[in-house]
Amino acid sequence: MSAPAPAPAAKAAGPAAPAARPGVWARLRRRKGSSVALAILALVVGGSLLAPILPLPNYAEMRPSEASAPPSPAWRDTDPSSLERLEQEHPWGVAVRSAVFGEGEWAGALGTDSMGRDVLARLVWGARVSLMVGLVATLVAMFIGTSWGLIAGFVGGRLDAFLMRVVDALYSVPFLFVVILVIAVLRDFSSDLREYGVDRLVILYVVIGAISWLTMARIVRGQVLALRDRDFVLATRALGSGPVRILTRHLLPNLWGIIVVYLTLTVPRVMLFEAFLSFLGLGVEPPGVSWGILASEGLESLSAVSVTWWLVVFPGLALVITLSALNTLGDALRDALDPRLVR
Repeated sequence: MSAPAPAPAAKAAGPAAPAARPGVWARLRRRKGSSVALAILALVVGGSLLAPILPLPNYAEMRPSEASAPPSPAWRDTDPSSLERLEQEHPWGVAVRSAVFGEGEWAGALGTDSMGRDVLARLVWGARVSLMVGLVATLVAMFIGTSWGLIAGFVGGRLDAFLMRVVDALYSVPFLFVVILVIAVLRDFSSDLREYGVDRLVILYVVIGAISWLTMARIVRGQVLALRDRDFVLATRALGSGPVRILTRHLLPNLWGIIVVYLTLTVPRVMLFEAFLSFLGLGVEPPGVSWGILASEGLESLSAVSVTWWLVVFPGLALVITLSALNTLGDALRDALDPRLVR
């Protein structure tokens, strides 16, 4: 009997295909707390943007008969005069609000202040100012700091030394003193500035951003010093590229990761600084509202006779939760954009 035919030899396994690297968004979602932080920020930003169409009382409407009332949510008819004021500022908002929610409003959910103004409405509208201050001031700081650091690190030499000494000198000046001085000086020209659409709030945005760029400049300069002698920059120079092309096409794209991370960490710092200025009466002026003003009014309302805890707790929680979410997102972005932590 013939021997059984030998089994065919197994084919040699080829090299395993390298696993695809997850993208930045996938790595961001894997970081602990990033999804919660994004959800919180989406809720805060969405609520502030949709404030004109939400069924809430006017944030400046006073009802002395309901002053210092504790949280007791109730659905009531909207005051026609309040709708008229809202329609003057946001005509589209009143139309959408009436079509979706009718003529009623949700009042007293977080209580009222000493003048009978709804705390929830003031929190929602105050978020618009606080977030806008954080965003605009941070963008101003990013533009100045990135430009300053790019030029100092790329040119080097005496210009680098001079620019960094300017940064050191500005670091020695107290920020609060600068803000007080600028606002006091520009207050005399407020009527002239309003003709060009510049009010005190715009000045506050720019001033806070103009004093928050120093750390950004140092970070960008340090990264440019580490990159300007790399092989890809030397090859670009050998091909005849000019300084502007090297800065914009080769160095700046390699800095976006650290710039974005620093921005997410600067926004909460700027928001906290604005709240501190409003607490001192140097920020947003009434009838405007921000979270800093709400915290200041809450502390003023505390006394041994009556403790209106909701005027302190809710603005404080809004600040703490939002700033914690921004810091958590900044840490998650730092890890997601770091190529050494891809695995």
